[in-house]
Amino acid sequence: MSEPRTPQAGDDKAKDTDVVALLMRQHGDIRNLFDEVEQSKGKERRNAFHRLVRLLAVHETAEEEVVHPFVRRMVPGGEQVVEDRLAEEKAAKETLATLDKMDTDDPKFMPQLMKLRKDVQEHARAEERYEFIHIRRHTDATNLAAMAKAVKVAEAMAPTHPHPGVESLARNMALGPVAALMDRTKDAVRKAMGND
Repeated sequence: MSEPRTPQAGDDKAKDTDVVALLMRQHGDIRNLFDEVEQSKGKERRNAFHRLVRLLAVHETAEEEVVHPFVRRMVPGGEQVVEDRLAEEKAAKETLATLDKMDTDDPKFMPQLMKLRKDVQEHARAEERYEFIHIRRHTDATNLAAMAKAVKVAEAMAPTHPHPGVESLARNMALGPVAALMDRTKDAVRKAMGND
């Protein structure tokens, strides 16, 4: 029996010539997976939850590697915008890490999942409002396409479980083997974006 597939960038075979459209589609996939976890039980709930964990982990890694650096450099006030998103991501990763260690049949699981869902939805709305809209305003179609390609590369190399507190380059470097993975991801992202 094969393991259930988690949607990742490019799975739907869309052209992905716009990083914002790609990430917005993933926000929709995340909402759908939350629905699936909530509406299922037993093994189906466990499988849906594991797919949700993987999607959240790779999605956030791609944003940390591609979106946040662009916003820091190109958007007025971008440094504070990114710091606010990283704080939200850290809190969500902490809740997700706790949930990832729980049995999905535990009575405490669903209340924690609902808290996570609320936090993730608020975070997604903030990204869409304070990052995504400004990305489109501060770059052209060529860079939007290059960033979409870079997101795909980052997701293909991303960790598949949450790592709270690893939202910064300094923390990534301190993690030894995980830092090597992050370095390869960054190199691949830079290459994909033409920033060798």
